Amino acid sequence: MSLKTPIQKEERRNLRVVYGACPHDCPDTCALETRVDESGRAVSVRGRPDHPVTRGWLCAKVNRYLERVYHPERLLYPLRRSGPKGSGQFTRISWDEAIAEIAERWKNISAQHGAEGILPYSYAGTLGLVQGGVTDSRFWNRLGASQLERSICGYAAEDAVLLTIGGRLAPAPEDLLHSKLILIWGSNPASTAPHVVPFLREAQRKGARIIVIDPIRTLTARSADQHIQPLPGTDAALALSMMYVMVTEGLHNAEWIAQHTVGWEQLRERIMQYPPERAAAITGLARETIVDLARAYATTSPAMLRISDGINRHTNGGQTVRTLVCLPALVGQYGVAGGGLMYSTSDWLKWNKAAVGHSQEAVCPPATRSLNMNRLGAILTGEADPSVYSLYVYNANPVASAPNAGKVVEGLQREDLFTVVHELFETDTARYADIILPATSQLEQVDLHKPYGHLSLQYNTPAIEPLGEARSNWDVMRALASAMGFEEPWLHMDADAIIQEVLEATAPQQPTLQGLTLERFKAEGSIPLTIPDHERVPFQDGVFRTPSKKVEFYSEQAVAKGYDPVPDWIPEVEARPEPLRPATKDELLPLLCPAAHHFISSTFANQQTLISKERTPTLRIHAEDAKARGIRSGQLVHVSNERGWCRLVAEISEDVRPGVLATTTVWWPKFSPDQRNINWTTSDRLADFNGGSTFYTNLVSVQPLEMNEPSTQEEPLGIFIPKNA
Repeated sequence: MSLKTPIQKEERRNLRVVYGACPHDCPDTCALETRVDESGRAVSVRGRPDHPVTRGWLCAKVNRYLERVYHPERLLYPLRRSGPKGSGQFTRISWDEAIAEIAERWKNISAQHGAEGILPYSYAGTLGLVQGGVTDSRFWNRLGASQLERSICGYAAEDAVLLTIGGRLAPAPEDLLHSKLILIWGSNPASTAPHVVPFLREAQRKGARIIVIDPIRTLTARSADQHIQPLPGTDAALALSMMYVMVTEGLHNAEWIAQHTVGWEQLRERIMQYPPERAAAITGLARETIVDLARAYATTSPAMLRISDGINRHTNGGQTVRTLVCLPALVGQYGVAGGGLMYSTSDWLKWNKAAVGHSQEAVCPPATRSLNMNRLGAILTGEADPSVYSLYVYNANPVASAPNAGKVVEGLQREDLFTVVHELFETDTARYADIILPATSQLEQVDLHKPYGHLSLQYNTPAIEPLGEARSNWDVMRALASAMGFEEPWLHMDADAIIQEVLEATAPQQPTLQGLTLERFKAEGSIPLTIPDHERVPFQDGVFRTPSKKVEFYSEQAVAKGYDPVPDWIPEVEARPEPLRPATKDELLPLLCPAAHHFISSTFANQQTLISKERTPTLRIHAEDAKARGIRSGQLVHVSNERGWCRLVAEISEDVRPGVLATTTVWWPKFSPDQRNINWTTSDRLADFNGGSTFYTNLVSVQPLEMNEPSTQEEPLGIFIPKNA
């Protein structure tokens, strides 16, 4: 007797299959299949087996998506604050009451201070065209609210890539199968882009060598052929020294450089300042490691360099990425199948900006000021002039995820700040709201998703009706537009009409949309971009999207922005003066805070199943540093600097080198006994390029807590806190 497969069993139950897309901030942008029973309840969410990257499976996070949708703590109705800010005391109200109160407050603010006194704050809770991009722009442009620089993730890196090669045109993950060497630099795809991993494993089976460069021994590094651990923030020095070896040993591709680059003499002069001996002293690596790495990269073809945004979250992040992007050019790897740079596929398709935001409409006020989201705490506590009097938060949880979070909390406690939070759950940010609005999940809303890690678009069909009175981001914008008296049709279109409008406006300038219609998306769900085979290898024609049409080692655009036009290594603003000397017990150490395996930023970090897999907020510390401080594994430690403090559980680990600390993010502060997380210590200083974030430039003190200090807190949701600590 043969066993029936789950799908065969489900077919007998007459389940309806709905195609969708994962909305979260991940390059994989998976194609989903949701099965819905006769009562309208979703019973499973799976990866589509016919998708070239999803291949029928989902990550550890989204595999538990129904736990998120049907979580017992989902917000289902609008709420008004009934107690002090941050108390979590709210009273249920109707949508009509909520919208009317918001509109009245905003009209008063606009009359007294101007609409710039209103600030929308959002990021990547969903990356959809409608529930993200259009929601981020149309209504706010019409209102004349302050603009938000959404710079918390990859702004410095994006700027660096555009300055150097002119476009974020990574190949599809399948291209890794052509590679002979894959250099994964400052990236951990096993946790942050897991659908790349099968391609890496297959490439290894075909003989490719994988080298991971990362200060932390990540999950990806554990399965690499070699792991190299430079000190944090020293990557540009390592890359420049690799170039030194290539040039002095004649391993660079002089003919390709002459034909396809500008500024070679200026870069060569900079390269010669970084012999391996100097780079070894900066990076903490052996000279031989640097030389061998340079020779391997220069003499193996095709060679793929993979980077992601973590490496740009330093004060020198922009120049670091610009230096790395030059590496493939030195050895002529751009335009080679299996070679070049794998960063982002975002620029294979750019939506028509006017159709998305309608900022060109005559009814929209002139462009207003732009406020950098990394500075939210400072903005709310006096940096903004004029002040921000209302904050509207959606697709984000800044109390958990923003840098210098203690300053954010201070700002949210202002009595003259009217805060609205549109959310699925009562997050740490929502607890400070005056009005909370219930949001839909991805299974309850329409959207279209453009990935940044592969080359297919995904349409998301709602699988179930919204739970309770939840509304999508865009539906709330439509309601607010009506309440504010804005009658323009483009503020009241439904999601499908918006998608149709943007597709039609974009298609004439974007050949990759040829034949991709709304009707096809609704029927097929996922459709690859229309890219001819001879164009699928980025820059195969030798033409780059820079002003010179070449790789720009020297960038006039960089000069215009006030940057050094030639890549270089600049020490971090916060760094140990003698990083190779053993640290004393009172010395501050650099702390890295990479992504957790089971969370996407703070998303999923309130699900008990996933919390239990992450176990507890730990501080990974090398045995040498732990011994100097009298710290034992499992002990609570006090992590602090001039910005703030939090408590973590010490984990003595060889995953970090001496003098370096690491903790994964982003844990919800509300589940911690001290109501804090590591972002109480991270810096809201801006990076060298484009106002990017600097989470990883963070020196902290680590001290053990007295073991006889009694604990007055109950053990929080699934987080292990040692007793009597």
